Amino acid sequence: MKAVVARVTEASVEVEGKIVGAIDEPGLLVLLGVHHEDTAEHARKMAQKLHGLRILDDEQSCESTGAPLLVVSQFTLYGDTRKGRRPSWTAAARPEHAEPLVNAVVQELRQKGARVETGRFRAEMKVRSVNDGPFTVLIDV
Repeated sequence: MKAVVARVTEASVEVEGKIVGAIDEPGLLVLLGVHHEDTAEHARKMAQKLHGLRILDDEQSCESTGAPLLVVSQFTLYGDTRKGRRPSWTAAARPEHAEPLVNAVVQELRQKGARVETGRFRAEMKVRSVNDGPFTVLIDV
């Protein structure tokens, strides 16, 4: 499981012209990809890492500040472009495997007390964000 995590001042996800998830204060935008070999344990570890990640102002985390997270599924993080110009998606989990694991990350975050907004799985989404810094990191568990 991997994520691109951006510190943002605001972020939103739009599907078919309607906002389906948004944060309007400083927090984290999480683009989350699931590998075909990922398990519920990977989801638990990712949620733990995201909640405690100290990249907010003054090296704070969502856990310590109560800052929100916007989690958006992103299978394209597992696109392999080493052999040419067209990405291969063989490492990305199939939707029926990926969706429950994305949901597990979100559920685990919420159980930890995090405020979490989401995109919509398998939808054509428009993601907007105002990056803070910019400060963006990659997480791989």
